Amino acid sequence: MDVKIDLGGMGVLVTASSQGIGLNVARELLKRNARVVISSRSEENLKRAAEELSSYGEVHYVRADLKEKGDLEKLVKEAWELLDGVDALVWNAGNVRCEPCLPHEATYMDWLEAALLHLVAPGYLTTLLVQTWLERKRKGVLVYLSSSSVLEPMPPLLLADATRAGLVQLAKGVSRVYGRKGIRAYTVLLGSFDTPGARENLRAIAEEREEPFEAVWEREVLGRTPLHRTGRWEELGSLVAFLLSGEAEYLLGSTILIDGAMTRAVNL
Repeated sequence: MDVKIDLGGMGVLVTASSQGIGLNVARELLKRNARVVISSRSEENLKRAAEELSSYGEVHYVRADLKEKGDLEKLVKEAWELLDGVDALVWNAGNVRCEPCLPHEATYMDWLEAALLHLVAPGYLTTLLVQTWLERKRKGVLVYLSSSSVLEPMPPLLLADATRAGLVQLAKGVSRVYGRKGIRAYTVLLGSFDTPGARENLRAIAEEREEPFEAVWEREVLGRTPLHRTGRWEELGSLVAFLLSGEAEYLLGSTILIDGAMTRAVNL
């Protein structure tokens, strides 16, 4: 029997969710009876994604650039209105524009973009949501989607690896300070999932090395796990749904690694 956690109409904001990881997580949460707001910089992509997701449940969208303070404030305000209260945030972010790039190739603006995208934005969204939950005496859950590469860095993605490593501390700190008030936070470190962004990065690396894309994908992605495959969306969806549910309460503050033993790292 296929038993899924029922999220019982929980209102969830999923960022960077018009494609890739965010879109697929939103779909999996809708399957588990969440109500979802998706976001992206592109109105066109959002409309297409919302239409695709609408057959799974209640979905809304808000256009927002995660690097812009005003857009983050608008995102929380509009998501709250659309869902009649935001119960949870699932943080996801796209790639820094220069990636794949190494530190000697990065500019000041590249580093600034990485910090804004992978630490400042989730930090400020956390501030906005925690403030509102405290004011309204409501519980809330924060799930930060990060990467296993913060434990075992991937050189072409060092800007992202360095800046999003702070999410582990953010989740632990938020949980320690606000856990008694029913506010929980978690960090999920993802291994390889088959997304347009992952393929775009690997294609750029393959071109630089003058190797066929298929060979690089086989070696750098499939060949790094004994399962010889990427993660399945159902697996990630089940994990995120569990963390959103009350069943994960005593795990608050935890960092969970879901990478098919791809890295040599262990859970923190």
